[in-house]
Parts: sequence; C-alpha cells; structure tokens
Amino acid sequence: MVNLELYRVFYTVARCGSLTKAAEELYISQPAVSQAVKQLENQLGTSLFNRMHKGMELSKQGGELIYADVERALQLLSGVEDKLSELKQSATGTLRIGASETIFQYILADKIVAYNKQYPQVKIDLISDVSPKIIELLKTDRCDVGFLNLPIEEDEGIRLSASVALLNDVFVAGEAFSELKGKELTVWDLQKYPLLMLEQNTVARAAIDHYAESLGVSLRPAVEVGSWDFMKRLVTDGMGIGCLPREYAQRRLRDGELFELNVTPAMPSRSVGLALAKNANMPFSLRAFINLVTGGPHA
Repeated sequence: MVNLELYRVFYTVARCGSLTKAAEELYISQPAVSQAVKQLENQLGTSLFNRMHKGMELSKQGGELIYADVERALQLLSGVEDKLSELKQSATGTLRIGASETIFQYILADKIVAYNKQYPQVKIDLISDVSPKIIELLKTDRCDVGFLNLPIEEDEGIRLSASVALLNDVFVAGEAFSELKGKELTVWDLQKYPLLMLEQNTVARAAIDHYAESLGVSLRPAVEVGSWDFMKRLVTDGMGIGCLPREYAQRRLRDGELFELNVTPAMPSRSVGLALAKNANMPFSLRAFINLVTGGPHA
C-alpha cells in the first residue's frame, strides 16, 4: 500500500536539500524525517539520496527518477484537497426555511434578503406554516431550519438551537378608544371592552389565556382572528382592543394609527426560537444562514 506521507517527506527533503530544513517545514523531528526516508528507500529497494556533507542530494538511479512524478502526484492531490475545502466553505444547493407568515415578514425578511445577496447561488424555499407543522417537517427531513413561537412542548425529534427574537405582547387600540390613552388599566378593566384575539390553538393565544388565568381573569374575545395583520386592521377601524406583539405593530404605533394601552401587570415576554432536526446535517449553506440570523457561529 502506498504511504503518501512517506512521499511527502521525500519530496520535501529533495526540495529543501536538507533533513533539518525539511523537518522544520513539516513540523516533525529530524530523526522522524530520516526514518521516513529510510522506510521509503526500503520499500522501493533503492537509495533515493546521496548523503552529502552539506545536505541531501537526489541519487541518479533513485531519487532523480521519481522526483518529477512524485511532485506531479502531490500537486494533483493538493488540488483535490483544495476543491473539497472550497466545497465545504461555499453555499450551494437548496435551503428550506420554515416559519409562520408573520415571522417571515417581521423577523426573517431582512435576513433572507441579506443571505440571498451574499449567497445568490443557493435556492431558498420558504415554507409558511404554524409551529406544530414546521416541527413535523423538520422531523421528516422536509425542512432544514424552522423558526417557532415559544414556548412549545418538548419534542425529542428536534433541538432548539437559539432564541432569535423577543416578543412583547401588548394591548392596543385605535382612535375609537382614545379616552383610554394614558389611563392606567388592570386586566380586570379589559373585560369591559370588546377584545380581539388570535384564534385558539396558537402559541400567542395560549400565552394570553395563561396570563389572564394566572391573575384569576377570564378574557373572552368578541372577535377571533387568524392573522396579526387582520387584527391590526380591525383594531385601527375601531372594532375593539387587540392583543399582539409590540414588534408586529411598530409602524402603526409610530404613525399614530394605534396606541398602546397602559395595562398592569404587563404580560411576560416570549420569544421566537430556531429549531433543527435532532440529527440534522449542517452543510455550509445552513451554517451560514444560522450565523447570519443569530449573529454568530453556530455551535
């Protein structure tokens, strides 16, 4: 069997003309270099070098005959290694990202645009669905990375890698309820007004219900909606008081279409988490996207 390391040592000694210099370049001891040369000579059955007082000289019947071929072979192998290294450090293929439409819009949109500019050769598939469905897609290898509304029930098939955004649920209203601006309200006070909430069986709705129940209050919505954008539209038009993440209403709050109610106690913050399949492959394209979203290298 060919021992490539022996040929690397031979080539380095021949190029340096010295055991000492070759040892320094290869970061091994001089006796190790000498032993490798002797081992290769024994395998080939011929002397490869003439040991000179000033260094090592290729022998005409051994070293000189094989030097050019060894050099060419090592250069070819180096090219192969470079290509493999380049492949590991380049983003290609398809990246499948799963998240809700709202997470795509308010949290990931800028990141995805930046990633596409940096790695235009990667095809990006956006899979919009609720967190439980994204989890199933991760577990069945139909999605590479998912972004989930937390908290979620523990699932052995996935691993939560990082929290990528905090969400602060607040109560908001439009001009129809302008008398509430600046007024301090309790959760009990909210029962007097028509409430708009996200539909049941969502993480956001569960967070509101848990918050109210922990205070001994049952908040019953006058209207249940299926999206944050629809809720903002209805609240702006005066249908009632809505509860949604402040981060999803920044523009309307800034423009004065909505205002935030001063409700005490405030709702606890929740977050959006990054999830991967438990035994997920981590190609460079995926690692690069995770680094971009989280702001650092992925562990």
